[in-house]
Amino acid sequence: MSNMQFPAQTIGESAAGGTKTSWSPPTLLEYWNALKRHIWLAGAIVAVTLVIGMVLTLLMTPQYTATSRIEIAREQANVTNVEGLQREDSTPNQEFYLTQYSLLNARSLAERVERRLRLATNKDFFAAHGATPVGEGFLSGGKSDTMSVSNIRERQRQAVDLLIEHLSVSPLRGSALIDVSYSSASPEISQLVAKTWVNEFALQSMDRRLASTADARVYLETRLQGLRERLEQSERDLVNYAARQGIVRLSETKSMEGRTQTTQTLASRNLDQLNSFLLQASAERTQAEARLRAARSAGGTQLGIENQALGGLHERRAEANAKYQDLLVHFDPEYPEAQAARQQVAALDRAIGSEEKRVRDAYMADFEAASQREEQLRARVNDLLGRFDAENRSSIQYNIYQREVDTNRQLYDSLLQRYKEIGVAGVGTNNISVVDPAPMPEKPSSPKLLINLIMALLGGVGLAAVAIFVLENHDESLREPSQVPTKLDVPLLGAIPAVDDESLEKMDDPKSVLSEAYMTVRTNLSFSTDHGVPKTFALTSTSPAEGKSTSAYSLARVLGRTSGSVVLVDVDMRRPILASRLGLKNLRGVSNFLAGDDNWQDLLQQTESANVFFVAAGPTPPSASELLSGERLALFVQHLASKFDHVILDSPPMLGLSDAPLIANVVEGVVYVIEADRTAVRASQSAIQRLRDSRAHILGALLTKYRAKQSGYGYGYGYGYGYGRDRDGAED
Repeated sequence: MSNMQFPAQTIGESAAGGTKTSWSPPTLLEYWNALKRHIWLAGAIVAVTLVIGMVLTLLMTPQYTATSRIEIAREQANVTNVEGLQREDSTPNQEFYLTQYSLLNARSLAERVERRLRLATNKDFFAAHGATPVGEGFLSGGKSDTMSVSNIRERQRQAVDLLIEHLSVSPLRGSALIDVSYSSASPEISQLVAKTWVNEFALQSMDRRLASTADARVYLETRLQGLRERLEQSERDLVNYAARQGIVRLSETKSMEGRTQTTQTLASRNLDQLNSFLLQASAERTQAEARLRAARSAGGTQLGIENQALGGLHERRAEANAKYQDLLVHFDPEYPEAQAARQQVAALDRAIGSEEKRVRDAYMADFEAASQREEQLRARVNDLLGRFDAENRSSIQYNIYQREVDTNRQLYDSLLQRYKEIGVAGVGTNNISVVDPAPMPEKPSSPKLLINLIMALLGGVGLAAVAIFVLENHDESLREPSQVPTKLDVPLLGAIPAVDDESLEKMDDPKSVLSEAYMTVRTNLSFSTDHGVPKTFALTSTSPAEGKSTSAYSLARVLGRTSGSVVLVDVDMRRPILASRLGLKNLRGVSNFLAGDDNWQDLLQQTESANVFFVAAGPTPPSASELLSGERLALFVQHLASKFDHVILDSPPMLGLSDAPLIANVVEGVVYVIEADRTAVRASQSAIQRLRDSRAHILGALLTKYRAKQSGYGYGYGYGYGYGRDRDGAED
């Protein structure tokens, strides 16, 4: 049976030292296990995609592809050695060939092909693409009778769209060769279009070169004469306009493009100087206004700080007032010396008030003078602004004249130079040649059943992988024992296999898989403390029906066979099920002792297993939490520990209840039970954190209902294990 258990040394070290298990399954193995868990779903998705791919392939119309190969040379022969209108080396090789690829796909070329082959009136062309031509009126011979101009143009546009849609351009890497392919349901149409396309491309390139130089000399001759006259007239207009508007230019500059720019005029320089004076006057007025406001809002002491005379009066008044106050200490206010001192203080107050008024009046005069100077300067600036604005409005027309002069001069100079060059420039040979005309396609190029099935298979595998990935990430339960220490940060005590037999009779057989599994848990519990298996411990879980009660009874039977007397206490007073499962009575139990009944010996019941006793939960109390929060539960555990070698408490689940943390404080530790492939990791983490917050000692975790083959470990437990149900059908 050793091959059905996890290595005892690894689990024991985790239980004793509290360290995490260092081993984890490889990533590829995790993927393989996930695939085995969802193999039927993956197979169904792949099968459906294969069927869809086959059906779509059989329904597709066969397409025939004709390919013409051409060569596009980078440079053409230049007989005259004079640069023409188009520079052959104006762009790098990559940009040149990308331009050629775009020209091969250009709509203008498609329109040339359509006009050459008259495809708008060709019924077979539209039939080869499965398209219905716009309008009616096709004759049996492929030509159309009288149609409206709008219908003809619409059919031409439709034919051009079909040409562009079914054409493909494929450059041969590392060469100047390009394959031009055309696909349709008719091999004749495909061959005809592929041949015509490359021929029209070569003719279009030649026409473009010829058109660029044919009328160049005639155009330049007429333009030169006109530009000469325009240049002379524009220069006269510029000078006359500047004289009429009084625009005096002080400085001008020439840009890189030869444009003349006026940088400064007489009016702008005068405005700049006067504006600087205005800014200075405004600053002075602002300072005067600030001093005036401060003088109005500040007290006498503040003015005294700024004015030396006023400060001296304040000092004298303070001395006189101090003298007066000193006299009042020894004499009455009517005492002559006191009266004289009071009169002196009053005289100083009047002098201070007069001086403060004089200071404020002086500040007011300064402010008014500064304001008047600012207004005068502002009026002069506004007047000059008006003149400057008029000059700016005039400069718009002036700049127009100036730009016209510059433009005419540049055009005249450049056209004169180009006229001299173009006279000796000729047109070279065409750089486009057809290497292989398109042959007649002998077999369809598409659809290809094998390729489509392979693509459908890859798509099905991808969809299956996405579906499995979503399902696996949506499942937050613990599936493998190695996940317990890594995700919950608690040592793993053991993994209890799932067996089909719902009874617990197999626990009586020491050689059974279930008995050996709990024996492994008992061994690992002995490493959790320095004195072996804890004398008192409790079992709890996240939610009901995770195998907590079954594990408590199974551990009690194992300890009863190996470690002496054991008492199993059902502390789940909200939902007691152990008594009915063991065939015992639940008339009196834990709730009676917690309620005040001290006769705890009468609560013990003998089970069918040797050395295993049982204490039922007792009648359901109105508030189980209040009974458990008292000191009698700890007293009850002490009484039981004094008589038995081990005390095992079957606690309520953690979810939504406060009973388990209260029970955990009266025992040495807690064994946390987790059902495989069911309990969410976040719920278990939250419950374990609650236990730690209550200062409970967690001995380790117990993974129940574990199926090794499904998780990929392959221990071969061989038979399933369903946890027993109580009489009401509830499982724990």
